[in-house]
Amino acid sequence: MKILLTGITGQVGWELQQTLMPLGKVISTGRSTSQRALQMDLAQPDTIRRTLREVKPALIVNAAAYTAVDKAELDSDTAMAVNGIAPGIIAEEAKSLGAAVIHYSTDYVFDGKKSTAYTERDLPNPQNVYGKTKLIGEQAIEAVGGSYSILRTSWVYSRHQNNFLLTILRLAQERDELQVVNDQVGSPTWSRLIAEATAQILFQATKQNLYDFLAHKSGIYHLSATGQVSWYGFAKAILEQERKFNTFKLQRLVAIASEQYSTAAKRPAYSVLNNQKLSDTFGIVLPNWQRTLQLLLTPEAIAS
Repeated sequence: MKILLTGITGQVGWELQQTLMPLGKVISTGRSTSQRALQMDLAQPDTIRRTLREVKPALIVNAAAYTAVDKAELDSDTAMAVNGIAPGIIAEEAKSLGAAVIHYSTDYVFDGKKSTAYTERDLPNPQNVYGKTKLIGEQAIEAVGGSYSILRTSWVYSRHQNNFLLTILRLAQERDELQVVNDQVGSPTWSRLIAEATAQILFQATKQNLYDFLAHKSGIYHLSATGQVSWYGFAKAILEQERKFNTFKLQRLVAIASEQYSTAAKRPAYSVLNNQKLSDTFGIVLPNWQRTLQLLLTPEAIAS
Protein backbone atom coordinates (compact mmCIF):
# COMPACT_ATOMS: atom_id res chain seq x y z
CA MET A 1 0.00 0.00 0.00
CA LYS A 2 1.25 3.46 -0.92
CA ILE A 3 0.82 5.91 1.98
CA LEU A 4 1.33 9.67 1.64
CA LEU A 5 2.21 11.31 4.97
CA THR A 6 2.24 15.06 5.61
CA GLY A 7 3.76 16.92 8.55
CA ILE A 8 6.80 14.72 9.12
CA THR A 9 8.63 17.40 11.11
CA GLY A 10 5.74 17.74 13.56
CA GLN A 11 5.28 15.76 16.74
CA VAL A 12 2.72 13.29 15.39
CA GLY A 13 4.20 13.08 11.91
CA TRP A 14 7.62 12.25 13.35
CA GLU A 15 6.19 9.21 15.14
CA LEU A 16 3.98 8.17 12.21
CA GLN A 17 7.00 7.69 9.98
CA GLN A 18 7.87 4.67 12.13
CA THR A 19 4.45 3.28 12.97
CA LEU A 20 3.19 3.37 9.37
CA MET A 21 6.20 1.60 7.84
CA PRO A 22 4.90 -1.95 8.45
CA LEU A 23 1.67 -1.06 6.64
CA GLY A 24 3.12 -0.03 3.30
CA LYS A 25 5.42 2.31 1.41
CA VAL A 26 5.43 5.66 3.23
CA ILE A 27 5.98 8.72 1.04
CA SER A 28 6.64 11.80 3.18
CA THR A 29 5.91 15.37 2.12
CA GLY A 30 6.99 18.78 3.37
CA ARG A 31 6.92 22.46 2.48
CA SER A 32 10.31 22.23 0.79
CA THR A 33 12.01 19.55 -1.27
CA SER A 34 14.52 17.39 0.60
CA GLN A 35 16.01 13.92 0.44
CA ARG A 36 13.40 12.81 2.96
CA ALA A 37 10.28 14.43 1.57
CA LEU A 38 8.46 15.51 -1.55
CA GLN A 39 7.40 19.13 -1.74
CA MET A 40 3.78 19.77 -0.82
CA ASP A 41 2.94 23.06 0.85
CA LEU A 42 -0.53 22.91 2.43
CA ALA A 43 -0.80 26.68 2.07
CA GLN A 44 -0.54 26.24 -1.72
CA PRO A 45 -3.53 24.31 -3.16
CA ASP A 46 -1.81 23.69 -6.50
CA THR A 47 1.04 21.78 -4.86
CA ILE A 48 -1.45 19.62 -2.95
CA ARG A 49 -3.34 18.62 -6.07
CA ARG A 50 -0.20 18.09 -8.16
CA THR A 51 1.53 15.91 -5.57
CA LEU A 52 -1.48 13.73 -4.85
CA ARG A 53 -2.15 13.18 -8.55
CA GLU A 54 1.48 12.25 -9.16
CA VAL A 55 1.82 9.90 -6.17
CA LYS A 56 -1.67 8.34 -6.37
CA PRO A 57 -1.62 7.00 -2.80
CA ALA A 58 -4.11 4.52 -1.40
CA LEU A 59 -4.02 6.35 1.93
CA ILE A 60 -3.33 9.97 2.90
CA VAL A 61 -2.38 10.64 6.52
CA ASN A 62 -2.54 14.38 7.13
CA ALA A 63 -0.50 15.13 10.24
CA ALA A 64 0.42 18.65 9.10
CA ALA A 65 -1.22 21.66 10.71
CA TYR A 66 -0.72 25.28 11.70
CA THR A 67 -0.41 24.70 15.44
CA ALA A 68 0.97 28.03 16.73
CA VAL A 69 -2.19 28.88 18.68
CA ASP A 70 -1.29 32.43 19.67
CA LYS A 71 0.42 33.30 16.39
CA ALA A 72 -2.70 32.21 14.50
CA GLU A 73 -4.59 35.17 15.97
CA LEU A 74 -2.40 37.49 13.87
CA ASP A 75 -1.78 35.10 10.98
CA SER A 76 -5.31 33.88 10.38
CA ASP A 77 -4.97 33.66 6.59
CA THR A 78 -2.15 31.12 6.78
CA ALA A 79 -3.88 29.21 9.57
CA MET A 80 -7.03 29.04 7.45
CA ALA A 81 -5.14 27.92 4.37
CA VAL A 82 -3.39 25.07 6.20
CA ASN A 83 -6.01 24.03 8.74
CA GLY A 84 -9.25 24.96 7.01
CA ILE A 85 -8.85 24.85 3.23
CA ALA A 86 -6.15 22.23 2.65
CA PRO A 87 -8.03 19.35 4.34
CA GLY A 88 -10.97 19.86 1.99
CA ILE A 89 -8.67 19.77 -1.04
CA ILE A 90 -7.01 16.62 0.26
CA ALA A 91 -10.43 15.03 0.74
CA GLU A 92 -11.52 15.98 -2.79
CA GLU A 93 -8.38 14.55 -4.38
CA ALA A 94 -8.55 11.44 -2.20
CA LYS A 95 -12.14 10.74 -3.21
CA SER A 96 -11.22 11.16 -6.88
CA LEU A 97 -8.30 8.74 -6.46
CA GLY A 98 -10.25 6.23 -4.38
CA ALA A 99 -7.93 6.89 -1.45
CA ALA A 100 -8.75 6.95 2.26
CA VAL A 101 -7.87 9.87 4.55
CA ILE A 102 -6.72 10.07 8.16
CA HIS A 103 -6.81 13.64 9.50
CA TYR A 104 -5.98 15.02 12.94
CA SER A 105 -7.93 17.70 14.75
CA THR A 106 -8.04 19.19 18.22
CA ASP A 107 -9.87 19.58 21.53
CA TYR A 108 -9.76 23.34 20.90
CA VAL A 109 -12.85 23.05 18.68
CA PHE A 110 -14.78 23.14 21.99
CA ASP A 111 -15.44 26.18 24.19
CA GLY A 112 -14.54 24.52 27.49
CA LYS A 113 -17.82 25.24 29.24
CA LYS A 114 -18.60 21.61 30.07
CA SER A 115 -17.46 19.89 33.24
CA THR A 116 -17.55 16.35 31.82
CA ALA A 117 -15.57 14.90 28.93
CA TYR A 118 -16.62 16.00 25.46
CA THR A 119 -18.05 13.38 23.12
CA GLU A 120 -18.25 13.52 19.35
CA ARG A 121 -21.93 14.44 19.70
CA ASP A 122 -21.18 17.69 21.53
CA LEU A 123 -21.46 20.81 19.41
CA PRO A 124 -18.14 22.56 18.73
CA ASN A 125 -17.78 26.21 19.62
CA PRO A 126 -14.11 27.20 19.21
CA GLN A 127 -12.86 30.27 21.05
CA ASN A 128 -9.73 31.05 19.02
CA VAL A 129 -8.56 31.20 15.40
CA TYR A 130 -6.69 27.93 15.65
CA GLY A 131 -9.77 26.06 16.87
CA LYS A 132 -12.01 27.76 14.30
CA THR A 133 -9.76 26.86 11.39
CA LYS A 134 -9.40 23.27 12.57
CA LEU A 135 -13.19 22.98 12.79
CA ILE A 136 -13.54 24.32 9.25
CA GLY A 137 -11.08 21.67 8.12
CA GLU A 138 -13.16 18.95 9.76
CA GLN A 139 -16.31 20.27 8.11
CA ALA A 140 -14.63 20.43 4.71
CA ILE A 141 -13.67 16.75 4.90
CA GLU A 142 -17.15 15.76 6.04
CA ALA A 143 -18.72 17.74 3.20
CA VAL A 144 -16.65 15.86 0.61
CA GLY A 145 -17.36 12.48 2.18
CA GLY A 146 -15.58 9.44 0.85
CA SER A 147 -13.47 7.30 3.17
CA TYR A 148 -12.02 9.15 6.15
CA SER A 149 -11.36 9.26 9.87
CA ILE A 150 -10.95 12.56 11.72
CA LEU A 151 -9.04 11.98 14.95
CA ARG A 152 -9.34 14.73 17.56
CA THR A 153 -6.58 14.74 20.13
CA SER A 154 -5.41 17.05 22.91
CA TRP A 155 -2.41 18.65 24.61
CA VAL A 156 0.12 16.86 22.42
CA TYR A 157 3.66 16.55 23.75
CA SER A 158 6.82 14.66 22.80
CA ARG A 159 10.60 14.85 22.75
CA HIS A 160 10.46 16.65 19.40
CA GLN A 161 9.63 20.19 18.27
CA ASN A 162 8.13 22.82 20.61
CA ASN A 163 5.66 21.69 23.25
CA PHE A 164 4.74 22.16 26.91
CA LEU A 165 6.87 19.33 28.24
CA LEU A 166 10.07 20.55 26.61
CA THR A 167 9.34 24.13 27.67
CA ILE A 168 8.93 23.08 31.30
CA LEU A 169 12.14 21.05 31.24
CA ARG A 170 14.07 23.94 29.69
CA LEU A 171 12.72 26.56 32.09
CA ALA A 172 13.42 24.28 35.05
CA GLN A 173 17.10 24.53 34.15
CA GLU A 174 16.99 28.31 33.76
CA ARG A 175 14.75 29.66 36.53
CA ASP A 176 14.29 29.45 40.30
CA GLU A 177 10.52 29.95 40.09
CA LEU A 178 7.95 29.06 37.46
CA GLN A 179 4.29 30.10 37.31
CA VAL A 180 1.83 27.78 35.52
CA VAL A 181 -1.90 28.10 34.87
CA ASN A 182 -4.01 25.89 37.14
CA ASP A 183 -7.56 26.51 35.83
CA GLN A 184 -7.31 24.96 32.37
CA VAL A 185 -7.92 21.20 32.38
CA GLY A 186 -7.25 18.64 29.65
CA SER A 187 -5.60 15.32 28.84
CA PRO A 188 -1.88 15.45 27.92
CA THR A 189 -1.26 13.02 25.06
CA TRP A 190 2.10 11.66 23.95
CA SER A 191 2.47 11.87 20.16
CA ARG A 192 3.68 8.26 20.08
CA LEU A 193 0.36 7.16 21.56
CA ILE A 194 -1.48 8.94 18.74
CA ALA A 195 0.72 7.35 16.08
CA GLU A 196 0.39 3.87 17.56
CA ALA A 197 -3.40 4.13 17.86
CA THR A 198 -3.55 5.30 14.24
CA ALA A 199 -1.53 2.28 13.18
CA GLN A 200 -3.90 0.00 15.09
CA ILE A 201 -6.87 1.45 13.21
CA LEU A 202 -5.12 1.04 9.87
CA PHE A 203 -3.94 -2.49 10.67
CA GLN A 204 -7.58 -3.48 11.11
CA ALA A 205 -8.42 -1.74 7.83
CA THR A 206 -5.70 -3.53 5.86
CA LYS A 207 -7.22 -6.89 6.76
CA GLN A 208 -10.11 -5.89 4.48
CA ASN A 209 -10.50 -3.38 1.68
CA LEU A 210 -8.96 -0.21 3.17
CA TYR A 211 -11.21 2.28 1.42
CA ASP A 212 -14.41 0.37 2.17
CA PHE A 213 -13.44 -0.32 5.78
CA LEU A 214 -12.84 3.34 6.60
CA ALA A 215 -15.76 4.51 4.44
CA HIS A 216 -18.10 2.31 6.48
CA LYS A 217 -16.72 3.80 9.70
CA SER A 218 -16.13 7.35 8.44
CA GLY A 219 -16.53 10.06 11.03
CA ILE A 220 -14.94 11.93 13.91
CA TYR A 221 -13.25 10.07 16.76
CA HIS A 222 -11.69 11.36 19.96
CA LEU A 223 -8.20 10.01 20.56
CA SER A 224 -6.37 11.20 23.64
CA ALA A 225 -4.84 9.80 26.79
CA THR A 226 -7.33 9.12 29.58
CA GLY A 227 -7.56 11.04 32.82
CA GLN A 228 -7.37 14.79 33.27
CA VAL A 229 -5.09 17.39 34.80
CA SER A 230 -4.42 21.13 34.77
CA TRP A 231 -1.36 22.63 33.11
CA TYR A 232 0.03 23.20 36.63
CA GLY A 233 -0.61 19.58 37.56
CA PHE A 234 1.00 18.42 34.34
CA ALA A 235 4.07 20.57 34.99
CA LYS A 236 4.31 19.21 38.53
CA ALA A 237 4.13 15.64 37.26
CA ILE A 238 6.81 16.33 34.64
CA LEU A 239 9.17 17.77 37.24
CA GLU A 240 8.54 15.00 39.77
CA GLN A 241 9.31 12.36 37.16
CA GLU A 242 12.35 14.20 35.77
CA ARG A 243 13.76 14.70 39.28
CA LYS A 244 14.25 10.93 39.52
CA PHE A 245 16.92 11.10 36.84
CA ASN A 246 18.20 14.69 36.72
CA THR A 247 18.68 17.82 38.81
CA PHE A 248 17.55 21.33 37.84
CA LYS A 249 17.64 24.88 39.09
CA LEU A 250 13.91 25.32 39.73
CA GLN A 251 12.91 25.64 43.40
CA ARG A 252 9.28 26.81 43.27
CA LEU A 253 6.38 25.88 41.01
CA VAL A 254 3.49 28.35 41.51
CA ALA A 255 -0.13 27.82 40.44
CA ILE A 256 -1.80 30.87 38.87
CA ALA A 257 -5.14 31.71 37.22
CA SER A 258 -5.48 32.20 33.47
CA GLU A 259 -6.10 35.92 34.07
CA GLN A 260 -2.57 36.19 35.45
CA TYR A 261 -1.03 34.80 32.25
CA SER A 262 -1.98 36.83 29.21
CA THR A 263 -2.08 35.10 25.80
CA ALA A 264 -3.29 36.27 22.41
CA ALA A 265 -5.62 33.30 22.02
CA LYS A 266 -8.29 32.27 24.50
CA ARG A 267 -8.02 28.65 25.65
CA PRO A 268 -10.92 26.43 26.77
CA ALA A 269 -11.05 25.99 30.54
CA TYR A 270 -12.00 22.32 30.16
CA SER A 271 -11.29 20.25 27.06
CA VAL A 272 -11.11 16.63 28.17
CA LEU A 273 -12.17 14.22 25.41
CA ASN A 274 -14.27 11.08 25.79
CA ASN A 275 -12.72 8.17 23.83
CA GLN A 276 -15.63 5.72 24.11
CA LYS A 277 -16.55 5.86 20.42
CA LEU A 278 -12.98 4.95 19.46
CA SER A 279 -13.09 2.00 21.84
CA ASP A 280 -16.53 0.83 20.65
CA THR A 281 -15.63 1.09 16.96
CA PHE A 282 -12.02 -0.08 16.84
CA GLY A 283 -11.50 -1.75 20.22
CA ILE A 284 -8.71 0.67 21.12
CA VAL A 285 -8.41 1.52 24.82
CA LEU A 286 -5.94 4.30 25.57
CA PRO A 287 -3.77 4.50 28.71
CA ASN A 288 -3.76 7.16 31.41
CA TRP A 289 -1.69 10.30 30.72
CA GLN A 290 0.40 9.69 33.85
CA ARG A 291 1.51 6.27 32.63
CA THR A 292 2.58 7.53 29.21
CA LEU A 293 4.42 10.48 30.75
CA GLN A 294 6.39 8.08 32.94
CA LEU A 295 7.27 6.00 29.89
CA LEU A 296 8.44 9.00 27.89
CA LEU A 297 10.65 10.35 30.67
CA THR A 298 12.51 7.09 31.36
CA PRO A 299 16.15 7.05 30.22
CA GLU A 300 15.36 4.16 27.84
CA ALA A 301 12.61 6.13 26.05
CA ILE A 302 14.80 9.23 25.84
CA ALA A 303 17.59 7.19 24.27
CA SER A 304 15.23 5.85 21.61
